Amino acid sequence: MFSDKEIKKFKELETPFFYYNIDQLKNTLEKIKKASNKFGFLVHYAMKANANDKILQIIKDYGFGADCVSGNEVKKAVEIGFSPKKIVFAGVGKSDKEINLSLDADIFAFNCESLQEIEVINELAEKKGKIADIAVRINPNVNAHTHHYITTGLNENKFGINLWQLDNLFNLLKKTEHIRLIGIHFHIGSQITDLNVFKNLCLRVNEIQEIFINNQILVEHINVGGGLGVDYEHPDNDNFIDFEAFFGLFHRFLDLKHGQELHFELGRSMVANAGSLISRVLYIKKAVKTIFAILDAGMTELIRPALYQAYHKIENLSSTKAIEFYDVVGPICESSDTFAKTVQLPETKRGDLIAIRTTGAYGEVMTSQYNLRDIAPAVYSDEI
Repeated sequence: MFSDKEIKKFKELETPFFYYNIDQLKNTLEKIKKASNKFGFLVHYAMKANANDKILQIIKDYGFGADCVSGNEVKKAVEIGFSPKKIVFAGVGKSDKEINLSLDADIFAFNCESLQEIEVINELAEKKGKIADIAVRINPNVNAHTHHYITTGLNENKFGINLWQLDNLFNLLKKTEHIRLIGIHFHIGSQITDLNVFKNLCLRVNEIQEIFINNQILVEHINVGGGLGVDYEHPDNDNFIDFEAFFGLFHRFLDLKHGQELHFELGRSMVANAGSLISRVLYIKKAVKTIFAILDAGMTELIRPALYQAYHKIENLSSTKAIEFYDVVGPICESSDTFAKTVQLPETKRGDLIAIRTTGAYGEVMTSQYNLRDIAPAVYSDEI
């Protein structure tokens, strides 16, 4: 929900732009910090969700670490001021250049996703005379019950080392003298709203850790990734995510050994609710059975509906008239450039302000210049 002051300011600005409610962001971060600290858990922010400099600075100032999936994300995290000892580098396809950059930065750990990757990191670390700390990402074959594009923990997914490869992993670790195994890493998917999925993960992690212990390997930390979902249908529901229940579940069901740390890699749940995409209606176009509301924002600003058929609540900030049904679309020369079909909105006209909610995650960070469009700027609540 937006205040009259906010809407008045929106009318003065060129659209489209991403709008961030900084107070809401800080409120969420405070909840996460309090709930994770209660159990002594460590949280790394998944930078792929939103790499906006100001957002990153705020997250860093709350003491969180950074979870990176590219060399440039590692570089950005260091530039923003995240401690290298709180930076993890994940990703199924790390290049030599990215690995060398991360070795030079002395990051906390590489989350390794294949045996060959471990061999490559060992070779590159040897050339630098370094020991690379790693966690191995194990594929637990746990179904996240989410969209198949964002499910990552099944045997058929490209991510992680499968259980049948563990004997080969243990043999390899004995031979790689420039690798130090410090953790076991898991991540099963994204936008998970059923906490029972995480309970299943805990039970599976317990089983897998026993395999490591039976092979005389006790790691310093377990990293269970992220994936906690948000409420896209009710963006003003700040109580949808119960962070204490989330972290408490891992405290209850995951069997940490003496001295072990538990790490998380939250992204969406930290930033999604704080962001909205603000746009204007360019045209109202009536077809035989459909009324199109054509916006100046498109899939170049928010690709999730086109990519995942994802839902975002759409609000008309300019009208309170009788309800009509609209297909809300963008200006891009693609039929997939559609935010939603048959949306109930107040009677909408050219120039009306439209808010597409819950875009703080995977909105700005996934923008493109397809059709040579301008990159939409960011606007912040504490600067208006």
